[in-house]
Amino acid sequence: MTRWKEISGANERIKEMEPIGVIDIGSNSVRLVVYEGAVRALTPVFNEKILCGLGRSVATTGSLGSEAVERALAALARFKVIARILSVKNLKAIATAAVRDASNGRDFIDRGERILDVPIEILSGQKEAQLAAQGIMMGFVDDDGIAGDLGGGSLELVDLARDRLKEAATLPLGGLRLIDTTGNKIERATEVIDTALASLPWLANGEGRTFYAVGGTWRALAKLHMDQINYPLRVMQGYKLTSREILDLCEQVRKSKKLDLPGIARARREVLPFGALVLERLVKRMQPRQVVFSVFGIREGMIYGLLPPREQMRDPLISFCEDYATLRARSVDHAWELCRWTDQLFADPALEETEEERRLRHAACLLSDVGWRAHPDYRGEQSLNTIAHSGLGGVDHQDRIFLALSVFHRHETSEGNGDQLSERLRSLVSKRAQRRARIVGAALRTAHMLSIGMAGIIDQTPLCFENGTLVLTIPPAYAALDGERLRRRFDILADLVGKKAKIRISG
Repeated sequence: MTRWKEISGANERIKEMEPIGVIDIGSNSVRLVVYEGAVRALTPVFNEKILCGLGRSVATTGSLGSEAVERALAALARFKVIARILSVKNLKAIATAAVRDASNGRDFIDRGERILDVPIEILSGQKEAQLAAQGIMMGFVDDDGIAGDLGGGSLELVDLARDRLKEAATLPLGGLRLIDTTGNKIERATEVIDTALASLPWLANGEGRTFYAVGGTWRALAKLHMDQINYPLRVMQGYKLTSREILDLCEQVRKSKKLDLPGIARARREVLPFGALVLERLVKRMQPRQVVFSVFGIREGMIYGLLPPREQMRDPLISFCEDYATLRARSVDHAWELCRWTDQLFADPALEETEEERRLRHAACLLSDVGWRAHPDYRGEQSLNTIAHSGLGGVDHQDRIFLALSVFHRHETSEGNGDQLSERLRSLVSKRAQRRARIVGAALRTAHMLSIGMAGIIDQTPLCFENGTLVLTIPPAYAALDGERLRRRFDILADLVGKKAKIRISG
């Protein structure tokens, strides 16, 4: 298939995908997210939230505040128009704890439905927990641990094991609710939180596993930590902290009166100490091995539930990379050929890799040509930045950095040619990952010199090992591709894997 046919095919795929929108009416914020389509690797094309504080006084007054209601309804009116502009025919709307618990919640829903002209589903606590679980399934692979989705009105907790929901519960521990019930006295909140958590003995099953932290308040905590350590990535999905790091951070936020919180909305700052206290008490009770932050929550969980089982089972990372290659690379067929071609290289026992490492190598192959339109002097740098900060799912930050470095080395032969970001990213991954990234990058660089990024060539140029020599075989029809530049690149690859280099013209 030619590049131009693939571009046409990609455009047809986009046309066939129907944008889907989700309006999430939460206790603190009202948000609209529009996705490119209901697929395994979700791509948001629009994301806006308005902090309305619907749940600010529900615990003490039993009703939604009139000012908050009007703000929320105005947000819904705006979102309705935005959805029309974006040609969203499939618009879903859900409401959570504040509306669920308020005496005037039904009246608010009636008014909201008249504005949106679509039904608004009031989620039960159990359904909210289920969608939170599905959100984790959407964003991670081999998920195993306890997930918590902290909103303004409630906390949903679920125990997950390999995409199977084992336990689920909802607790009245949202940040706004705690402010309301304690009179904004954080010292009164510890007993409230501990009493609620004690009702779930299965939380003890979280010991030594992962805790997945979902929700805007907890993401704000992670952002604060990133700022404090000058972390080189500004990607929330998959950001990890140890339990000790989380406890230190939460204690700092809980006790501090003058935290510098740039980029965090004022309404979010109000609930941050209470959110930190909830996370602190959870971690102390569960003793998880690590806390991993997730941007995938109930909205993504709702989309996940709409997917057919076969689509749900797809790897979110490989799905994203394949879609990205279809849209940005010269040939997605060639990208898949690279997966097979590098399989031959890593067949050497000295380059033994785990299944996860093989998966990441294939992802790097799929992404290897997404920067081809950039100026040649900046392809490495731009590819690194694009991949490091992209909307990848199914990876942690170390995996993300490996992919970015692999494609960086596909364009850059020397580590010294990169920008400052590449050096900082390199320091976050193991020496093994750095070496693998250099080898994968050198292999991709060699392959692209042969194929010029087009399909149908490298499947005819196999790699093999013979008595300590890495051999590349080229058929007579492509013999003229052999030359100084190819040999220079191939020599670098052979040297990286500790072999001599030999190019053979077959026949």
